[in-house]
Amino acid sequence: MSDGSENITAMMRTLGEAAKDAAATLARTSTETKNVALRAAAEAMRADTKTLIEANAQDIEAARARGMTDALLDRLALDPARGESIAAGLEAVADLPDPVGLKIDEWKRPNGLRIGRVRVPLGVIGIIYESRPNVTADAGCLCLKSGNAAILRGGSESFHSSRAIHATLVQGLKVASLPEACIQLVPTRDRAAVGEMLTMVDYIDVLVPRGGKSLVARVAEESRVPVLKHLDGICHVYVDGAAEADMAESICLNAKLRRTSICGAAETVLVDKAAAAEILPQLVKSFLDAGCEVRGDAETRAVDDRVIVANSEDWDAEYLDAIIAIKTVDGVDEAIAHIDAHGSHHTDSIITEDKEAAERFLDRVDSGIVLHNASTQFADGGEFGMGAEIGISTGKLHARGPVGLEQLTSYKYVVHGSGQTRS
Repeated sequence: MSDGSENITAMMRTLGEAAKDAAATLARTSTETKNVALRAAAEAMRADTKTLIEANAQDIEAARARGMTDALLDRLALDPARGESIAAGLEAVADLPDPVGLKIDEWKRPNGLRIGRVRVPLGVIGIIYESRPNVTADAGCLCLKSGNAAILRGGSESFHSSRAIHATLVQGLKVASLPEACIQLVPTRDRAAVGEMLTMVDYIDVLVPRGGKSLVARVAEESRVPVLKHLDGICHVYVDGAAEADMAESICLNAKLRRTSICGAAETVLVDKAAAAEILPQLVKSFLDAGCEVRGDAETRAVDDRVIVANSEDWDAEYLDAIIAIKTVDGVDEAIAHIDAHGSHHTDSIITEDKEAAERFLDRVDSGIVLHNASTQFADGGEFGMGAEIGISTGKLHARGPVGLEQLTSYKYVVHGSGQTRS
């Protein structure tokens, strides 16, 4: 092993040891103290917005020099409005109920034992994420409020931005007299640090990867630490034969174009052949007029010669850009089959006035979030009233959908007796 590798290993073990100690402190920290830290961090964020924007400018300049696409630059970019949104997000989490210590259930056995199930922190959570620097704040504040220590490893693209955000979180911890190790940021861009996190079973209790398919796949395949997976967002909108045309157009455009770079952005629109004659021409025109590239099947191409031929890869693509794939299907069952074959179990929506079709779709589409007559862009913890989120879990164990405060806790059984012994 090289000296450099030895140094990375030693550094990560130091972070891990400090995180374990901090987690023990946080597990018994009052809600009031945690909220003081979060609100002080929000104040620090607002007071030092200039530093944040300057740090982000360094990242943007470097990303442009590497040829980063406009869509990915949008994920990376910060401005005063986004800085304020981050600060407001910290305060929103402070306002949420603290899940730690919450009694989920309680019952009494015939032998007199009183058994309760109580929420407890997971311990130390490692978060590995890519270009979006706001994840530094979202992950840090959610872990803190749920009583978990956090080890954050942001992407190299957002290195300076994440450091600036982390500095405000540390200021909040200091104000609340909490250990700075409650929220630690890995201080290197060296990818060896990620490899170390995947093996830190003695220090990290759960890993949360948030980024592209290659990152999540690597973490899921190589990690010896349990993983909450946030896979790619291949999200669909299905326009049923009983859809209201204006509503369908409005939702489809919003689902794709409100922000193309987020994981809840629609990538494929499926149109029922029963509605195609009425809805498809105007829908395609609206996308194209809005500057969105349309890739479609034969039926879609027939309504506008500007539509590009969709190949088999388009049905499995997460564009994260102003590109939409459109395909006609024969009713709700074929739409469900397409989503099952090509979706990522993230978020899918049906537009219809047919209650039976809606219930069939909501019941049979196996995704973390399913919607009826609403945009996929609502796939967001904040929109669910959960404050911030670490990501959208596409797995099925422990947590699914938006991962907020409650999903960052486990539970233990607390049993009260009066001298009972077991025969």
